Formats: sequence, structure tokens, C-alpha cells
Amino acid sequence: MGEFGLLIPVAVATLRKRWSGFIGSFVALTLGVALIAAAGLLVSTSAGLENDDPSAPSLKKLLVFMAGMSGFVSVFVVASTFAFAVAGRRREIALLRAVGATSRQIRSLVLGEAVVVSLAASVCGALLGLGVAPLFARWLVARGAAPEGFSVAPGAGPLVITAAVEIAVAVLGAAAAARRAGRVRPVEALGDAVVDGRVMTLGRLLWAIGYPAVFTAVLLLFMTMPTAMQHDPQVRDPRNLPVWALLIDVMAIMAVALFAPLLVPPLVRLLTLPVPLASGAVGLLARQNALKAVRRTVSTATPMFLVVGLTGTVVGSTLTFGDARSIQSRAVLSAQYVVEPTSGATLPAGATGQLRALPGARTTTVRSTLLTGLDSVNSGSSEATSGTIAATAIDGDAATTWRLPTDSGSLGRLSGSTVAVSEALARSNGWRVGDRLTASLADGTPATLTLVALVRTPLSLSEVLLPYAAVAGHLRGDPQPTAAYVSTRQGTAPEAAGTKVTPAAAWGSGDNDPRARSDWVAMLAILGPALLYALIAIVNTMTMSTGDRLRDFATLRLTGGNDRQVLSMVGLEAVLTAATATVLALLVTTGTQAATLVLVNRRILEAGSPLSLGLPWPAIGAAAATGLVLALVSSLVPARLALRTRALAFAGARQ
Repeated sequence: MGEFGLLIPVAVATLRKRWSGFIGSFVALTLGVALIAAAGLLVSTSAGLENDDPSAPSLKKLLVFMAGMSGFVSVFVVASTFAFAVAGRRREIALLRAVGATSRQIRSLVLGEAVVVSLAASVCGALLGLGVAPLFARWLVARGAAPEGFSVAPGAGPLVITAAVEIAVAVLGAAAAARRAGRVRPVEALGDAVVDGRVMTLGRLLWAIGYPAVFTAVLLLFMTMPTAMQHDPQVRDPRNLPVWALLIDVMAIMAVALFAPLLVPPLVRLLTLPVPLASGAVGLLARQNALKAVRRTVSTATPMFLVVGLTGTVVGSTLTFGDARSIQSRAVLSAQYVVEPTSGATLPAGATGQLRALPGARTTTVRSTLLTGLDSVNSGSSEATSGTIAATAIDGDAATTWRLPTDSGSLGRLSGSTVAVSEALARSNGWRVGDRLTASLADGTPATLTLVALVRTPLSLSEVLLPYAAVAGHLRGDPQPTAAYVSTRQGTAPEAAGTKVTPAAAWGSGDNDPRARSDWVAMLAILGPALLYALIAIVNTMTMSTGDRLRDFATLRLTGGNDRQVLSMVGLEAVLTAATATVLALLVTTGTQAATLVLVNRRILEAGSPLSLGLPWPAIGAAAATGLVLALVSSLVPARLALRTRALAFAGARQ
């Protein structure tokens, strides 16, 4: 207790007197806990709940990925913020070392402060999460991603787990900085400049190398689909590829973020090549500040990188998979028109009858449903019997509505108590044409179906196709079909009240594809909270960075600089930080888009892809512009307020 006990009053005094130095860490952790706590409450409440429309995204899976994305962003921001807060106190720590504090005492002091701040922030974040979760639940219901009546049941479990995880992250982030703080030399108390030494530690380098390896391994697994993975419909079904591609994207982002200390200095030099040619010292000062204080530059650039990188990768993957689905769906569609509801998930009552009554019209309707425990009656395996799989119930002639490649059997035999499945599903379970499959229908009714065809299903259909007659009366929710495929003898467009009609050649483009709308809702649910948190983190870290530089401003003013020059330097540094983060984001977006194209060519457009590598420039530009504006405002406003103090007062300001 001896030596550490002497530092307790110092720790208390530090937290009281330098509250502004800890407010950034407090805000980052509070919002991080609130975000993950809200997601955790939603996940725990969603157990056993699903949408009545099986074609909509799985609610449980959607919320799990939302919680994972939120956790990923908050872990990066919280760890970076706490490490940055400790690094900003280098001179103060050197003063403590000068008056006799040992390295162990410094480490204990830093960790103690981190524990106190994180405990207080976790309590506030948990309470805030209780208020945020119901708002997000209502948003999900309004967008059709959650069933009517979905609400949040408060529970201590998610709150406690979230708080514990975030406290651990904060303490680990502070611990790494505390080890560096314990090595600060007392003589550094005499220095005014912040010059970072080795920023890329061995541990960070090992993690940075590991993530690209995992990224490559996961990409290869989804390309080759080993037998062990094929038994899981959530992994095998190509319609779930956009969600799994998100996992690959996150690993790529983590790898680039961990390599940032090595990538930032050369990028700063590259982006500031014209600076030495320009007149004045402001540009040179901004350049050297970014180069010498690498840790500060990396910490302030991380939230900006996450905003632009996540936007580019997630939006880019969503667009690519949407284009691939449209191309594939149109390629196999034989019907002339697709009829869909103008509102809601199903066609209006009576619309199907109107379409079938049209002279010379051939109409096929589809309705999504669920099957549980689909397996062969002769199979002794339990691998397929425990899962729930989506199925498409078809009322009409499937063989003339779609041109589906058939590996075995005939799609024309799909009537009565029969079923057709994808070739991949049949191969993974050892099924053959003629096998009898058992399953439970959506309402739990057992059914026995004869396998009549092995086909290659497009993303617009499920891996399991069965006649509507086999599930009639056993559907969950509205029994009306979700879409109709119509061909007319004269080629005239059909009409039915409450529907919209799209020619087959244009179907699947833009807002014409309900699946695309579902993908965008899922993307917003997964990405939106994390992006909002990262945007707030930009303001938080830039404000922290500016607030810790009072001595820099004082030195510049005492050597003849004026307010305009100081503000110009701060603004240029913010622009340079944003530009560096955007370049890193472009690198990771290009890599993830290339990986997405590989998956598309391998798993969806097997005959060859007309898609080429492209980036979602409007989304990237909007994210970069938003981040830049926030970075400028959150750095220039605090700097302008600080400059109202006299230069001599700056010089005496304590760090």
C-alpha cells in the first residue's frame, strides 16, 4: 500500500482538476456501452421471434450482426481514445517521474484512473442503452424488419456483460499506454514538442499480420465451401452471402487499422509533397506535426477511417450483390412480366384471380415459407434435421416460368407432394431424385415430399422449391403470394389493382426488387448505429486533440504567430488527417470489393460475370465530406475558444 497509497491523492486530484482531459474517454465509453447494450437487449428479446415473411432478413441474425458491428467499432474507438488520452499526458507523467514516482506507480495511477472513468461511463451508458433500444425496435418494426408488436424487455444480463467487456477494453487500451508511460524519462518534462518514438509495437504487428491471414482463409472457405460448411443452410445459401461478406470486410478493415502506424507517415509525406513549395510556414508546421506526433494522427484518423471504410465496403458489397442478383434473376426468367404489390409484402386479395382471368395469360405465383428438419426418411444423419430453411412455394408451371439449369430430374414434375432442391443442398446431404424427404411446415404440420429435381436456383428463389398445394393452409401470416410471373399471348402488360408490373428485362433494377429493399434495410440496421457512433467519435477525438495542444498554440503565438496562422495550422492538420483516413479507406474498400467480385463470380454468376471492379463513389464522397466537416468544426471551434486566452496564460497552462 505504501508507494501506491501516496499516489491516491494524486489520482483523485488529477480526475478533479483535469476532468477535461478525461471527458473524451468518458464520452467514447458511455456511447459505446449504450450502443452495444441496446443491441444486446434487442438480441435477447428477439429469441424465438421472426418475421411473418420468410423472405425478409432473419431478425435474430440481423440483430446479432448489428451488435457485432457496433462492438467492433466501439472497441476500436474506446481502445484508441483511452490510449490517446494517456499519450497526451506525457509531460505531466514526466513531471511525476521527476519528483520521484516509479514506473510501477505511474502504471498503477494510469490504470486506476481508467477503471474509475470506465466504471462511471459504463453506468451512464447502460442507462442510455435502456432508452435507445425501444427507439430502434420501433424503427425495425416500421421498416418491416421485425414483426408487429416487437418490443424490448429490459434485462440486467446484456447490460452487465456489455459493461464488463467495455471496461476490459478500456483498461487494456490504457494498460498498453501505461506501459509506455512508465518508460517516460523525467527529462521529457522540459520539452515542449510531442515526438513519438516507436508506435508500431510487436503485439500490434502480430495482430496486423494475423488478420489478413484470417481474411484470406475465410474468403477461400466461402469460395470452395467444404462439406462441413455445406450442411449449414445459413452458410451454404448464396442469398446469405452479403451478410457473410460483411465479416470478411470487417477483418480487412481491422487489418488496415492495425497497420495504420506504418501506413500513415508515408501517406502524410505523399499528400504533403507540394507543401515545401508553398510560401509560409503554416503548411510545414501542419506537416511536421502530423509526422512527429504519429500516435495522435493515428488516433484522430481512426474514427474517420472507420466511417469512410465501413461506408465504402458495406455499401459497395450491397450494390454488387444486388447487381449480381438482378443479372442472374433476369437470365433465368422466362415469364414476360413480374407483378408485385405496390405496398406491403404480399399481393392484394383478388389480384391473383384478376391475373389468371386475363385472356391467354399464363400466371405463376410464389410465396415464401419455412421448413424445419428437412431430411431424407432413409437418412440416419441428424445434421440437417435441426435447422430451419427457407422455401419458395410455387403455384403454376415452374418449368415454363424459369429456365433453371437442372442437374437431375425434371422441374415439370413439381406438383402435389413433391419438392425440388438446389444441387448444392442435395449434394451436402446425399439426396437423390426419388428420395422421400420429411419436414415440418411453417405451422408445425409434418409433411413427406418426393424429391423430383435437382436445380440451380437463382437468388430470387430459395434453395427449396415446392408446390403451393403442399403448403396451402399451413402458411404463417398472410397467405397471399408475394409476386406473380405472367406471360400473355399478345405480349401486352397485365393489370391488377394494387400492383405494379415490370417487364422481365427491367426487373430487379433499382426499387423494383423487394429483396434489394430488404438488403438496404438490413444494411442500415447493421451499419447505421456503428456509423453514428464513429461520427460522434470524430468530434470527440478531434476535440481531445485540440484541447491537449494549448502549449503548442502558446509557443506559436509567442514566436510571432497570429491567431489566423494558428487556426490555419489546425485546419490544415484536420484536412490532412481526413485525407489520410480517406486514402486508407479507399485502399480497404478496393480490396473488399475485389473479394466480393470473387465471391460473386464463384458462387452466383457461375457462367462469368459482366460486373467489373468499381467503388461506390457517391457514398464514399458523402462519408468523407461529412467526416471532414465534423473534423474541421470540432478542431477549429475549440482552438478558436482557446485563443481567446492570452499567450502567456497558454505558456503556463498545465498539461
